[in-house]
Amino acid sequence: MIDAQLRPYINPPLASIAALLEKTSITANQVTVGGFMLGLTAIPALAFQQYNLAIAIIALNRFSDGLDGAIARLHGITDVGGYLDIVLDFVFYSAVIFGFCLALPDQAVYGAFLIFSFIGTGSSFLALSVFAAKRNLNTDIHSAKSIYYLGGLTEGFETICTFLLMCAFPDWFWLMASIFGFLCWVTTVTRILTSYSLLLAEDEQQT
Repeated sequence: MIDAQLRPYINPPLASIAALLEKTSITANQVTVGGFMLGLTAIPALAFQQYNLAIAIIALNRFSDGLDGAIARLHGITDVGGYLDIVLDFVFYSAVIFGFCLALPDQAVYGAFLIFSFIGTGSSFLALSVFAAKRNLNTDIHSAKSIYYLGGLTEGFETICTFLLMCAFPDWFWLMASIFGFLCWVTTVTRILTSYSLLLAEDEQQT
């Protein structure tokens, strides 16, 4: 919900770090994949209830997610980079919840509900991007992106804040998963309605 408002504060320091790395052979895709592989270690960390370690892993994963974009903007945004970024992000989000399910099997049904909710937010987001590309629609609300970006109530910032709160207060995982899952469905419904209106207007213009 507030990802776009945070960009002016987050992008400049990331751009400075990317500029320092420009003389190296490190690529944006390498940072994306490396950050994702690191992020997957949150699963065993959470499974063994090492929540402080999980917080550090989640934070580093999100740092790499911002850094790969800064590096890409220096060298040119590519389709393969955008593809890796969005796919690995969604897998990482679900991986964190899977880790909580392993740690708290008595609350796993709430984790399943949240992953179910992620399917709604992810599919409603990606489906529009397919047709937006077909119709040459674009948006710069979230700075330069390789795909059409449709915002919502639950975006990256809100998701990570929820993950960190879950790590800090794991006994309340069930409640936070339930609330955030509900908010994800609010996002899904609003995205579907927005996408429907947008594509319907485009269809009417072509007839």
